[in-house]
Formats: sequence, C-alpha cells, structure tokens
Amino acid sequence: MLESNTLFVTDEDGNEMEMEILFTFEDDEQKRKYVLFCDPQQEEEVFASAYDDDGHLMPVETQEEWDMIEEVIGAFSEEHEEA
Repeated sequence: MLESNTLFVTDEDGNEMEMEILFTFEDDEQKRKYVLFCDPQQEEEVFASAYDDDGHLMPVETQEEWDMIEEVIGAFSEEHEEA
C-alpha cells in the first residue's frame, strides 16, 4: 500500500506534479493494486493507475480494468455523498 496521501507524476513535458491520493484498492480478479488520485488544483478530474509493491505506477491496460475502476469510483462517490 502507498504510505502517504500524495504521489508525484511526470507529465508528457517532463514536469513533476504532486497529486492527492483519494484511495487505493486491490482487485483479486486482475491480481493488481490500483490507486485513484487527483490534482488538488482540479479535483473534479480523477486519475487511476495500477501500482506494484514498491509503489511504482503502471498503466491500466485493458477496457475491462477501466470498467471495473469506473464501478469502484461510482461506489466510492455514492458512499462519499451519503457521508
């Protein structure tokens, strides 16, 4: 699991940006760990990435993964609105 509530990503221009981690989760079917995060300056856009045990980010590779992630985001949003 990622140890802090922030992570750093590098954009296509080589600029490093600090992102806020919303939450992490594991998917047993894909056997992968995922992190959902946003730019604190633009919280309406949520990003997702897989990550390994060392915290290295990896791309989401399939439409099946994206569909599963969208379901998780939907459930998270519903829980967050109820709270």
